Amino acid sequence: MSAVRFPLAEMPDLEPREKGRLLFAGPVDFVKGVVAMPGLPPADRLEVCFAGRSNVGKSSLINALTGRKTLARASNTPGRTQEINYFALGEQRYMVDLPGYGYAEAPLAVVEKWQALLRSYLQGRQTLRRAFVLVDTRHGIKAVDQEILSLLDKSAVTFQVVMTKADKVNAATREANIEQVQAALTKHPAAYPEIVITSSEKGEGIETLRAIIATLE
Repeated sequence: MSAVRFPLAEMPDLEPREKGRLLFAGPVDFVKGVVAMPGLPPADRLEVCFAGRSNVGKSSLINALTGRKTLARASNTPGRTQEINYFALGEQRYMVDLPGYGYAEAPLAVVEKWQALLRSYLQGRQTLRRAFVLVDTRHGIKAVDQEILSLLDKSAVTFQVVMTKADKVNAATREANIEQVQAALTKHPAAYPEIVITSSEKGEGIETLRAIIATLE
């Protein structure tokens, strides 16, 4: 039997888990919201970004990672957040929250402006080490997700899929949608060959994701 090309991430060893714990137990501060490239903070440290369609659970995941319930603000209105939000993990890392994509309620001009900013950010930020693309475990990868994955391929930015809301589906649906995501990722050369399964409510995968972020170089 051949190995799965995009296996599920296993619990890391003790040392990376401890690095992750210490990183996220330290200071986590909102730095700024950015609406244009000149407003980006100095590129003086490694950074990771989180992308996902609207209402995929991105704010909840960031809050679960940091242990701070209101650090990232969730919105019930798709497309409401139009800024690239920067958070500092001490002086070691930036964690970047990208606006949700795939919304229908935002004006076309706003969508086009955000897409242009996203392209500029992904193609021009030398300190960006990995993009985490959030995919809802209840639905798998949708057409709108394929757009961001293709953009990451073109930008040569390594991305890793993080499946959210894993506690919201039964075992059969979960397994089927994991397989759907694995199959879809084979078409994307920038995809990191490992998937992280998470539940912000139950804490599943949070320790693993912390360790991944803390050990990137």
